[in-house]
Amino acid sequence: MKDYQYDFLVFIGRFQPFHLGHLKVIETGLSMAKQVICLCGSAHLPRTLRNPFNFAEREAMIRQSVPVQQQERLLLAPLMDTPYNDELWIRNVQSTVLGLVAAHHVTPYQPAKIGLIGHSKDHTSYYLKLFPQWGNVSVDNVDGINATAIRQQFFSHHNISTSLEQSALPDNVKTLLQAFAAQADYHAIVNEQAFIANYHKQWENTPYPPTFVTVDAVVVQSGHVLLVERKAYPGKGLLALPGGFIGQNERLIDACLRELREETRLKVPAPVLKGHVKQNRVFDDPNRSTRGRTITHAFYIELEADTQLPKVRGGDDARHAKWVGLADLDPRHMYDDHYFIIQELINS
Repeated sequence: MKDYQYDFLVFIGRFQPFHLGHLKVIETGLSMAKQVICLCGSAHLPRTLRNPFNFAEREAMIRQSVPVQQQERLLLAPLMDTPYNDELWIRNVQSTVLGLVAAHHVTPYQPAKIGLIGHSKDHTSYYLKLFPQWGNVSVDNVDGINATAIRQQFFSHHNISTSLEQSALPDNVKTLLQAFAAQADYHAIVNEQAFIANYHKQWENTPYPPTFVTVDAVVVQSGHVLLVERKAYPGKGLLALPGGFIGQNERLIDACLRELREETRLKVPAPVLKGHVKQNRVFDDPNRSTRGRTITHAFYIELEADTQLPKVRGGDDARHAKWVGLADLDPRHMYDDHYFIIQELINS
């Protein structure tokens, strides 16, 4: 039996989509470890241009890229983002990895040797330094392959087969993407990308990329949060917090209450809403919005408990407005980082 350097090597990535650079990391991992654990990040999110493929689809891409005789040495698990809580994300990684190790380590009386494998492509690879208790294996990038460029090309809706032939993808991934291109979800992302591209054209002649300031209202009452269903791109059909861009002559709180009234028709008086602002926080994840660099100020408004929730209805940019139980929130149906904003505020 081969004498491996590690029992387990952990490869964390989004794999959107899985490409030849990712495959090189896995092949290197399989040559150095008894088993490779792939954690698929950005799991349990809605389909967007940045995250178009769900965990099951990415798992198929990865498994089918590896020879059948090696597939039993490959362990995969979804990993959810926590963009405003690095400590929680680290704990989730640790618990997921240790759970898989406990289930698959064949010599339980000997501690498993675990390592992290990947390549430092840019600032997003900082996570490679967050696990000092594990070894570290660095793998060089393959020909500068960039998943963002692959996605943009794939969803440009022009010459799909040609673009797939020219992209740095394993053959099985090309086949899977070709099938995906026939689905309604593909065309929805194509439409969203076209909208975003036209949106960005408005700013292409500015001397530097713009930074937008928005506000969001997190209104909670009796275990429910007030949400709206977006009726236009971006995020068409997804649930979102009531909010929008701040006006040139508005204070943040006033812009928040204006957007709240316009999108939900909530009839609670402004002084009452202001009096129930529990806290406000800035949320500034660089990738939080497809529109560009957008920093939002979220106001957590906790209304007094009541057996009747105030009546609401959609208006302005919202198709519908409704109260949703906090336990019923599903990140797969929520816009941008709004699910994480709610979790941060209600748990702080």
